[in-house]
Amino acid sequence: MSFSDLGLKPELLRALAERGYATPTPIQSQAIPPVLAGRDVLAGAQTGTGKTAAFVLPLLQRLAGSPSARSPRVLTLVPTRELAAQVAESARLYGRHSSVRVAVVFGGVNINPQIATLRAGCDFLVATPGRLLDLAEQRAVDLGHIESLVLDEADRMLDMGFIRDIRRILRLLPRVRQNLLFSATYSDPIRQLARDLLKDPVAIEVAARNATADRVTQEVYKVPQQDKRHLLAHLIEDGEWQQVLVFTRTKHGANRLTRQLEESGIRAAAIHGNKSQAARVRALVDFKESRVRALVATEVAARGLDIKELPQVVNYELPNVPEDYVHRIGRTARAGAAGKAVSLVSAEEGPLLKDIERLLKRALPVTALPRFEVARRPAEPAHRVEPVRRAGRHRR
Repeated sequence: MSFSDLGLKPELLRALAERGYATPTPIQSQAIPPVLAGRDVLAGAQTGTGKTAAFVLPLLQRLAGSPSARSPRVLTLVPTRELAAQVAESARLYGRHSSVRVAVVFGGVNINPQIATLRAGCDFLVATPGRLLDLAEQRAVDLGHIESLVLDEADRMLDMGFIRDIRRILRLLPRVRQNLLFSATYSDPIRQLARDLLKDPVAIEVAARNATADRVTQEVYKVPQQDKRHLLAHLIEDGEWQQVLVFTRTKHGANRLTRQLEESGIRAAAIHGNKSQAARVRALVDFKESRVRALVATEVAARGLDIKELPQVVNYELPNVPEDYVHRIGRTARAGAAGKAVSLVSAEEGPLLKDIERLLKRALPVTALPRFEVARRPAEPAHRVEPVRRAGRHRR
């Protein structure tokens, strides 16, 4: 099957060809026809399956069929700034040969340029919930003409506590509209939201619920907490890893590990919620362009980071919520490529590992520790182990 078989117009096919895309992924081939037909869609898809194009392409085509207006007619809600920027960039790239105007708004940056952009008019708006509500309260955006609503990474938005904001936004939209909900996992709150939001939806699922990417090789090293940074440095150097995404549980832990890797001679950068948007963008660009070998991140980067051909992901600390493990390792093995996920597990994290294995319905293989140097400074203080909480969900 080709993209032309899905009923896409020549200007979209031209943009796809320029990007080197000829064959749709399973989520694209299943979602594009019903979205084009105006149906509601409930889609379960892991990261890296091409789901952004699955809704962006047909919605661009629907917009191109009618004249532009000052107010947006498509609204896509996403949980993070990074994902907002990437969805908007995809919409611009795929719509480059059409007259559809794309705008993106998110917090952490000056609101005035976003107000000016919205006043100039847009057709396709990508937004994080909090900033969109700020703009609506200032009457800088009119949501009364929305024809299609997309909730992307819906499970992540609920995890981050956005459900009240989402329901406030829903009250600002026309009652009659198309609704698309994309989620990697199906918790009870997601099922309830789908029941409230969707009308006779087309249900699509391209991967088993909570499954990890098939091409990800997963392994566990059981290592004392105080030795983790030394093992990580060894794995990076011995394996000649040129690009590795490393996850910590806390912002403070991300900053500390970044400093420690730099002290070991490994170029590293941190990305988390306390970083300014400019700093986060700079770190991501440096990582993508191989000026930084290790990008150390909290859960804020578990979704929305589109890094092509990322070969390694390391769980320096296991997540408190087992589903977040799936999202983390989904950063590798994207678009059919192979990838590797390594977890460094201390004795204190044993219960978290069991939770993950219970979710995956299988045990993760444990690899024997290699010989590695533990270089401690004479006055190095004892490492304080971050508390392990199995049930908490925290914004990062």
